[in-house]
Amino acid sequence: MDVMTAVLTRRSEHQLVEPAPSDAEFAYLLRAAATAPDHGRLRPWRWILVRGDARTALGRCFADDYDGPQPRRAHVQTKPQRAPLLATLVFTPQHATIPEWEQLAATSTMAGSLILLLHARGFGSVWRTGPFTQSQTTRHTLGLRPEERLLGWLYIGTPHHTRTPRRRTPDDITDHITVFTPELLTL
Repeated sequence: MDVMTAVLTRRSEHQLVEPAPSDAEFAYLLRAAATAPDHGRLRPWRWILVRGDARTALGRCFADDYDGPQPRRAHVQTKPQRAPLLATLVFTPQHATIPEWEQLAATSTMAGSLILLLHARGFGSVWRTGPFTQSQTTRHTLGLRPEERLLGWLYIGTPHHTRTPRRRTPDDITDHITVFTPELLTL
């Protein structure tokens, strides 16, 4: 699949089943995604792969930390079961001369590239965040260090449906573009 097709046919997939990429295939795709622009080549991120019984443990963590109505606790506990692989993105800003916002932008660009690479390989994904990214219980369960930030989970698997992805028609965004010309400067 060419890049333009990947960009125009990718969708967030909410029903994901096996197979998901193996650890080796995930690492292979991540090596390519990690070539995204990254000022200083800091790679201020890491991934924690959660699959199998580890999803159940993460679900218990979510339920233990849930402070909403009791009947929803069971629903919250099953959230990690929505996909065979939850790739947990952890932002690890480096103490460098590169501003933290640039490091976060590099991390986001890498994640976007990974999503497109997964789609081009036939996998589906959906980005999930929410209150558990701020949870101390979740941070402890996943082994995050104090300086790290949990950005969210990329739920990954094979789309449950077998339909051909519909190509999007890009919106007209010309009103978001300005061409700089020095003659427009007012002093």
